[in-house]
Amino acid sequence: MGILKKIFGICETKKPKDPHCWTFSDGRIEIDLNRAGELSMPYRSIRLEGKGLADRILVVRDDSGKFHAYNNKCTHMGRRIDPVLGSSDIRCCSVMGSVFNAKGEIVSGPAKENLKQYMTVKQGSILSILTV
Repeated sequence: MGILKKIFGICETKKPKDPHCWTFSDGRIEIDLNRAGELSMPYRSIRLEGKGLADRILVVRDDSGKFHAYNNKCTHMGRRIDPVLGSSDIRCCSVMGSVFNAKGEIVSGPAKENLKQYMTVKQGSILSILTV
């Protein structure tokens, strides 16, 4: 990640290529994994925002195939977060670079609180994320 991206807190994780791969209603996000190719392999991620969501969400697939969803906001300076390539860790995209493990717990850096993590449930090809 370039220094200017870090200074301005611009994350590397992109929105899904297919904006219709997910919906949000009544506090539940549903992602059609058949349409969200970005999540088809370990250590891949997407960021969700808009469609009535109160917060930006980062969705990550770990190396065991489990999905994790976090409030896409570092607890240090409020910048967005990104997965660390080839790892289950999450890092803040700012210069300070706080690092969190897959459970959202602080590993290093100046963050004082763990990341907010949401419950995920996979049924068939649908990944549900409960945001309430």
